[in-house]
Amino acid sequence: MQDVSRFLSGLPDVGYAMLLLCIVASLGLAIGKLQMKGISLGIGGVLFAGILVGHFGVGVDAGVMEFVREFGLILFVYTIGIQVGPGFFSAFKKAGVKLNALAATLVVMGTAIAAGIHIITGLPLPVVLGLYSGGVTNTPSLGAAQQMLKEVGAGAEAVATPGLGYAVAYPFGIAGILLAMLLIRYLLRIVPDKEAEAFDAERRSQAAEFETMDVAIRNPNLDGLEIRELPGLVRLGVVASRLMRRGEVQVPESTTRVALGDTLRLVGPKPSLHEMRMILGEEAKDALSAQGTDIRWERIVVTESNVLGASIGALNFARAHHVVISRVNRAGVELSPIAALRLQFGDILTVIGTPENIHAAAGIVGNSERRLQQVELIPVFIGIALGVLVGSIPFFLPGMPAALKLGLAGGPLIVAILLSRIGHIGPLVWFMPPVANHALREIGIVLFLAVVGLKSGERFFDTLIHGDGLVWMAYGALITFIPLVVVGFVARLILGVNYLTVCGLLSGSMTDPPALAFANQISPSEAPALAYATVYPLVMCMRILAPQLLVILFWGAGG
Repeated sequence: MQDVSRFLSGLPDVGYAMLLLCIVASLGLAIGKLQMKGISLGIGGVLFAGILVGHFGVGVDAGVMEFVREFGLILFVYTIGIQVGPGFFSAFKKAGVKLNALAATLVVMGTAIAAGIHIITGLPLPVVLGLYSGGVTNTPSLGAAQQMLKEVGAGAEAVATPGLGYAVAYPFGIAGILLAMLLIRYLLRIVPDKEAEAFDAERRSQAAEFETMDVAIRNPNLDGLEIRELPGLVRLGVVASRLMRRGEVQVPESTTRVALGDTLRLVGPKPSLHEMRMILGEEAKDALSAQGTDIRWERIVVTESNVLGASIGALNFARAHHVVISRVNRAGVELSPIAALRLQFGDILTVIGTPENIHAAAGIVGNSERRLQQVELIPVFIGIALGVLVGSIPFFLPGMPAALKLGLAGGPLIVAILLSRIGHIGPLVWFMPPVANHALREIGIVLFLAVVGLKSGERFFDTLIHGDGLVWMAYGALITFIPLVVVGFVARLILGVNYLTVCGLLSGSMTDPPALAFANQISPSEAPALAYATVYPLVMCMRILAPQLLVILFWGAGG
């Protein structure tokens, strides 16, 4: 044993730190996979493994640990931003407005309770910041709190203290979400299967998914008009994908002239199709079929840099390649292929034409599976650099005594959301394959939690057993439970939100994947995951900014 100790003490600082981090990461990930009634710590197991190892006292160079912690945090928040960016702004449409308002209310309530605990009890601000982050199971919030404390000149002990509070509050932070879901379910006597049926029925009634309709032209006023001149076609976002004339099927161009008796296959939202039917004539009795012809449809993916940012109208596939784009799928959302729509990397185009023409069109847009799986590293490093710069810019809010910064947690997140929403700048493509994104995100959060656990380990058990740990845990439970229960019951009783959607809302508001997994086990419905994804981006931003605001408001007052 002495030989092992002598060998370890002889390692260079970086080598020793990496060895320790790998041990903590491996042990923590193994702990996180252990389940009890379907519940597991998940990635949080790394935190507790770090606490366990750190409890025995490990002398690790502080500079190395600080770099690893900050680098892990940057990787984590940047990849989150890249993932959620494409759907961030569309999340505020329709039901997303209501869900995001409820989620924002939950965040504000938790922040207000944390501020109240600090004011009423006099609990040191660094402890409150840790309890807040752990109580809402949000690791980037912890990183933002520690970063902000350093910005205002807090000492090393004050900067490390939030990690201790985080570890104390984290267990109930996970359990509290599950308890809130169960409390709402049993007090209101909710039957999950009925909620799933109701959700599916509502989605079907409100669906604006693209459908097809074959319409025979009977309006004599339209005889001889070019397809692009047909009233309502562009306004309603409808595409004519095929034309049948005297039994022959062809792919129409925008300049193709229609005649009475022609049958058009139209693609678009159902209400738009019905409106076009009233303009053109009547629904065809016999469905337009491409059997006996070489016309078919295929999906091709935009991967060619030269067409990124180009509009569908400018590419003019119908005239140049004799194919029609009937729909565009972007990040799971179907879009009408209007002429002004600009292509982004990863767009999936449904095209109709002959095999030869489709092949030519695919060559123009790329359609490369290899490009979809390839990580463009230059945009990654440029994006992170921009995020660090943006996070370092001070900005002032009215009434605030000091400048506010997004920091290393907020800057990369905001920049990644914006860049992924833009899609590309010149040859730089901000798309990242999901597998690569997930791997970088997991590496980042594991590094961050391992360092936090190691730094908190020396004081954790002493604080929990001999100090104020139990009192801290109670305060953390208030931050966790009160907002969840209030918002959950308001959403269900007053606003009539589907229970499964409420479960996703609560999970997303706490940015807690284990809670989402639990919600998915309640009923095999998409409702929890959709709600989670809808509120996650806004909540993540608010959770990162909240501890910074608390530091700005209270540190100068003797925090």
